[in-house]
Amino acid sequence: MRGIHLIPANINLAFISKKTIFFAFSALLVLASIGMFLSKGLNYGIDFKGGIMIEIRTEKAADIGDMRKTLGDLGLGEVALQEFGQPTDVLIRIQRQEGDEKAQQAAVEKIKSVLGTGVEYRRTEFVGPKVSDELFWDGVLAVGLAILAILVYIWFRFEWQFGMGAVAALSHDVISTIGIFAIMGLEFNLSTVAAVLTIAGYSINDTVVVFDRVRENLRKYKKMPLPELLNNSINQTLSRTVITSVTTLLALLALYFLGGAVIRDFSFAMIWGVLIGTYSSVCLAVPLLLYMDISRRGALVGETDETAADSP
Repeated sequence: MRGIHLIPANINLAFISKKTIFFAFSALLVLASIGMFLSKGLNYGIDFKGGIMIEIRTEKAADIGDMRKTLGDLGLGEVALQEFGQPTDVLIRIQRQEGDEKAQQAAVEKIKSVLGTGVEYRRTEFVGPKVSDELFWDGVLAVGLAILAILVYIWFRFEWQFGMGAVAALSHDVISTIGIFAIMGLEFNLSTVAAVLTIAGYSINDTVVVFDRVRENLRKYKKMPLPELLNNSINQTLSRTVITSVTTLLALLALYFLGGAVIRDFSFAMIWGVLIGTYSSVCLAVPLLLYMDISRRGALVGETDETAADSP
């Protein structure tokens, strides 16, 4: 029985010849993302704005939806709830209230009054502006160090030119993800930072697969023009790239539609990341190698029959 092929085995799409279109689209996307970030800004969550965190335990499995509606009607601003370990454990996060510590305490008392009896309050914490600011910059540092580590890895695995191409594609993915959150006004919190880091890992995985085929073809076809070689490498790995992306998207779509409000923004970030990461790996990272003056020293490792048949 023959398997199902999403992409024909002998496909030969002209990616490299359309590089100008890809570069123009990506430049517009990055500029629009930066513009929206500077003009509109991000909808920061409690992690980055400060607020109140309350951990409770109920006698029976908590009805998160009903509890969210009840607390949302109190007029305390942004309220986020999530199951915390067991169905009876709930973590409540509320944005920082205007005023001093007394205003925060008043908000906690208001929450306790509507939740009623039968609720055990296990922990109550206040996330101040200083802590939230530290969390923000720690998130920025984490993303920056991840991209730097990826650059070093690709540099040692291939050559520095490949590393620069990969980092350019990764930066494109990160900036466009921030831009889409600014445009749509979705909550940007520590979970989103985790999504951005996951997107970086996913994107570089796709990029490394194509780069590996490029290096293999550099050794195989020493006289083939570089644009043709790069285009062939993309097409040869396209089936694997598409299948990986589609199967990942199926899982993420299930999380987005069935996972509830708590992880919806995280799921959306991952869905966008898979789409934009696949695009950047194929349409940006590889075409950028044309301008990186990559060395064909790897081609000095042995001749093959295909090399001998290669045309100048």
